[in-house]
Amino acid sequence: MRSRHSAHELLREAGQWAVSEAHAFAEMGFDSVILENFGDVPFARDRVDASTVAAMAVIAGAVREGVKIPVGINVLRNDARSALAIAAVTGCDFIRVNVLSGVAATDQGWIEGDAPTLLRDRENLAPSVRILADVWVKHARQFSSDTIGQAIEETALRAGADGVIVTGSSTGRIADQARILEAASTCAEHKIPLVLGSGVSAANMESIPPGVLSGVIVGSDLRTDGRAGARIDPKRAARWLALARKHGLVRRQPTRR
Repeated sequence: MRSRHSAHELLREAGQWAVSEAHAFAEMGFDSVILENFGDVPFARDRVDASTVAAMAVIAGAVREGVKIPVGINVLRNDARSALAIAAVTGCDFIRVNVLSGVAATDQGWIEGDAPTLLRDRENLAPSVRILADVWVKHARQFSSDTIGQAIEETALRAGADGVIVTGSSTGRIADQARILEAASTCAEHKIPLVLGSGVSAANMESIPPGVLSGVIVGSDLRTDGRAGARIDPKRAARWLALARKHGLVRRQPTRR
């Protein structure tokens, strides 16, 4: 059934929500925010519609103008070139790439990394944009490396990622501690920033040894009832921030506009 609202009206509503949330996160003291097309399920495998790129660019531009903290772009499922283009034209700071290196079997089918094209695009469009790349990304099975340590080396040292992201098996599931520690060992050896990317919560942060992570990506645990897509719950966010500061993962203090 067709929506009774025009594309412009829907975009304006989405943009207002994104800017409002970015302001809230910045004021609470979060270090950065990531914009992604999480509501686009089922996701396109490696190229999204032009309308998606246009909409994300408009929203990203508004968010970038509205907050001073770093802003990242992730175009799901794996449209890294569009993410880079959006970041380049809006002045955003980094992108997330689900599959930068190797081959993965996913719920969208086979996805192959294309690091050479992406890095050449970056050199031409926006050399300062950083690339955070998943290793053994969630909702997928990796077929190009036998260990997560090998995957990290190939993703960062051969494919050129500026940092790597480790996730659990799916959205909302944290990686098991053995995987985190193995990833941390490899990253420490090669001085590669390590980010934990799914299932992070106030309940499980205590199980993560201090000093092994450069950052975390947290979403659902900050929202009402811990539900993805729900409104921000200030109490949950404050509790999480206090714990993250104790682990040295958040350094900014709350601000007010």
